This record gives sequence, structure tokens and C-alpha cells, in this order.
Amino acid sequence: MADEKKRDGFAVEMSATPPKRVLSPQPPGAALGQSPSAAAVLDRPMFPILAYCCSSILMTVTNKYVLSGLDFNLNFFLLCVQSVVCVVAIQSCKSMGIIQYRDFNVDEARKWLPVSVLLIGMIFTGTKALQFLSIPVYTIFKNLTIILIAYGEVLWFGGSVTPLVLFSFGLMVLSSVVAAWADIQAALDRYGDTTGKEQSAEASAKISTLNAGYLWMLFNCFCSASYVLGMRKRIKLTNFKDFDTMYYNNLLSIPILIVCSLTLESWSAENLARNFPAAQRTPIITSMVISGLSSVFISYTSAWCVRVTSSTTYSMVGALNKLPIAMSGLIFFDAPTTFGSVGAICIGFVSGIFYAVAKIRQGKEQPKPVLPTTNAKPPMSASSQSMRDGLKG
Repeated sequence: MADEKKRDGFAVEMSATPPKRVLSPQPPGAALGQSPSAAAVLDRPMFPILAYCCSSILMTVTNKYVLSGLDFNLNFFLLCVQSVVCVVAIQSCKSMGIIQYRDFNVDEARKWLPVSVLLIGMIFTGTKALQFLSIPVYTIFKNLTIILIAYGEVLWFGGSVTPLVLFSFGLMVLSSVVAAWADIQAALDRYGDTTGKEQSAEASAKISTLNAGYLWMLFNCFCSASYVLGMRKRIKLTNFKDFDTMYYNNLLSIPILIVCSLTLESWSAENLARNFPAAQRTPIITSMVISGLSSVFISYTSAWCVRVTSSTTYSMVGALNKLPIAMSGLIFFDAPTTFGSVGAICIGFVSGIFYAVAKIRQGKEQPKPVLPTTNAKPPMSASSQSMRDGLKG
């Protein structure tokens, strides 16, 4: 539940500002009691970068595997399983002294509950979009959320958007248009009316599925932006750090997800057999558990990457990571490989690089706002403001 909680929270992949380094992880070698030489090897930049990229791909692929099942409709249950796995995993890591986060507090939970509700909306709409869309298209469209967050930062937090950032936004929009066109064209080519009405009906059904995916993707972009901006406000009240956020997000989500699953999803024997067919039951359940664990891996490896390399390297890794994630959809699933789809991936990849470079430059200077706004506050991104708030008091 949590590529989405971190990636889909844009502290990992969609922002050039690195996550707060309050919780810098121990060197893996030291955490595992290895010799100094082994720890030195693991602290080479190649290892955290590869670990971060692999955990991101693992999260997306396992979710897609579960959701691509025939008529899978237990999305709330999937998210609940991932949250439970995540809470158990980070609590185990805390018990072993690998990570640290604050203990549960009722007052803090009350303050953070609205953010968890926004998170559930973000993750649920994300799983529905991923269910109907291919991984490359989903990854490309996810970039559009950055634009909504940028406007939110300008209007509510005194952020700024430079011309280079606006150029990257234009590339993101272009890549999304190309991806949608390529997806629809591939459906028409594959199911087009070449032999009669039956294939034409298949093409219409495929187009309807894609349109549903685009609609869920639109909802997801707005929910994701609301979650990120809402979390920005709530962090001021709680001073949460990275694993504090993960702990409360998952813990508070569990009872809500249980209620939603029991009341909104069918738990009949027939529906359970449809969602967990006997031949695929074990792989599906295993994938659900792995996807929950991968959210912990993403959080840990992102902090590891920042500690071993630098914020600049981390920002570029986040931008470059979009390419292998999109390519994983072409490799592991039946995503159409056409000139348009590959072109859209490349444009989205370039837009991510431009965005990362622009945010790095923006961090070194204080440009004037380019987006229309009357907000006169000093320009500062939500991530930077959250970092500053976390250091107060």
C-alpha cells in the first residue's frame, strides 16, 4: 500500500526534494553486525540505488499482478493486507533496533486521521486505475499529479514554479496524451472490425475499459495531490518524521479498510473463488504480502540512498526510475509495445529529468513565481517547508 504511500506520496519519486533525513538508517552492514569491510562495500552508491529501484519496480509489478486477475474486486481487502504487513514489518524492525519511530499516541492519531483518510482515497483510486490501465500508461499519467501539487504549493504555501519546471510540465502533459492515443490505437488495431461485428464489440469493450482507467486516474491525481498537500499541513501539528508517517498511515488505515471491505465488497464464496482461484491462490496471496513489504523497502532504501549518495543523486534516481518501472509493464505484462507507447515512455522519462534538474536549480536560488498567483509569501516547496517545520522546537 505504501509505493503508493511514498511514491504515490511524492517524497520518493515525484519530488526532487529528498525525504526528511531525521531517520537516517544504520548502514546495512552495521545493522546486521557485519564486518567494517562488508559495511563499506554495502555503502557504495550502487547498492542503495539498485535497492531503491528494485523495490519500486517490485511494488508496482506485484500490485499489477494481483489486480490483473480476472474480475478482481477486493481492492479494500488488498490494501488492508498491505497495511497489516507494513505495520508488522516496521514494528519488527523497530524491535531489532534497525529503525526508530515514536510510540502510538491517541492525540497524534486524532490529528493524523484526516491524512490517513486522504491516503486511502489515493491508494484506492490508484489500484482501480492500475487495474484498468497498463503499467507504462499508469506511470506516465501519474506524473500529472506533480502539476496539481505545484499549483497547490503556489496557492497555499508560497511555492514557485520556474520556466524550466513549466517546460517539464508541458512534456508530462504531452507524454500523457501520446500514451492515451497509443493505448486506444493499439486497442483498435488489435480488436478492430476486420472480420465482423464481434471484434468491433471487443474493441468497444476495450475502449470502455481504458476510459474507466483514465477516469480513475483523474480521480487518483486529485486524491494524490490532496493527500500530499493535506499531509504538508498536518506535519506542522505533529512533527512526524518518515517512519512516524508510515506507522500512523498504515495503523489508522486498517480499521477503516476493514469496515469498507466488509460493507462495500462481496465476501460470498463465489466471489472469493473468483478473486482467489485455486490455481493462483498462493501466488496472489504471496504477491499481496510482498507488495506490503516492498513499501517498507522503498522507505528504507530511499533514506539509505540519500545517506550514501547526495540529495542531487537521489533526485535524479527518482526521475530515472520512471523508465524501468514503465518498462516492467512491457516485460512482465501484455502491455502493447508500439511506437506510440515507447515514445510516450521516452517523453515521460525526459520530462522527469527536466523536472529533477529544475528542482535542483530551484533549491539553489529563489526565483519569482511564474504561475498566476497573488500569494506574496516567500517561495518554498511543501517538502522544504515540511523539513523546516520538522526542525522547529
